Amino acid sequence: MSTVRIAPSILSADFARLGEEVRAIEAAGADWVHFDVMDNHYVPNLTIGPLVCEAIRPHVQIPIDVHLMVEPVDALVPLFAKAGANIITFHPEASRHVDRTLQMIRDHGCKAGLVFNPATPLEWMDHVMDRLDVVLLMSVNPGFGGQKFIPSTLPKLQAARQRINTHVARGGQNIVLEVDGGVKTDNIAQIVAAGADTCVAGSAVFGAPDADGGYRGVMQALKQAAVA
Repeated sequence: MSTVRIAPSILSADFARLGEEVRAIEAAGADWVHFDVMDNHYVPNLTIGPLVCEAIRPHVQIPIDVHLMVEPVDALVPLFAKAGANIITFHPEASRHVDRTLQMIRDHGCKAGLVFNPATPLEWMDHVMDRLDVVLLMSVNPGFGGQKFIPSTLPKLQAARQRINTHVARGGQNIVLEVDGGVKTDNIAQIVAAGADTCVAGSAVFGAPDADGGYRGVMQALKQAAVA
């Protein structure tokens, strides 16, 4: 795979300087901004909502990748679409009608995707492949940043990649395969080799600023390691 997208998660950014932080990651070569939404209900943490998405939208040109760790899902979809999200993903367990939620996201002009927790089976994909733009595999249990990568994600990535490749070979649309959790320079090559084309990195990026406060060094290191 010649190119790998890096999507820094602003969950690990300095929230007092969020505009500066997202501008810095874009300048460093980030492909997407990953935006973690937690509700203290579906996951045990409370983070940020549509108003913050709307606030950072003017600061970057790259896509904003909104990961909804919330239950219920549908009421937030139009709010994030209006706030400037480009991609909206959600957990199938959190929606009563997965197909309907995927279509709603697309109807609001965003790319749509499903998120799979470490113990969530990939079979959720099988009946909605034609509505998927993104599949996101969690390589940690969602709710907190800075966790260690769960190794069993690698064979699961291979299985997801096989499903996507089969779908494309049958004439279906391409589907991004994203991974989130514990991605670092020392494991990103394994993750990409297993099939991921997009990697979320939070503490690995925001915990390694350059001397000038930018992130060019760590972004370059991640991209080089990914294709090594």
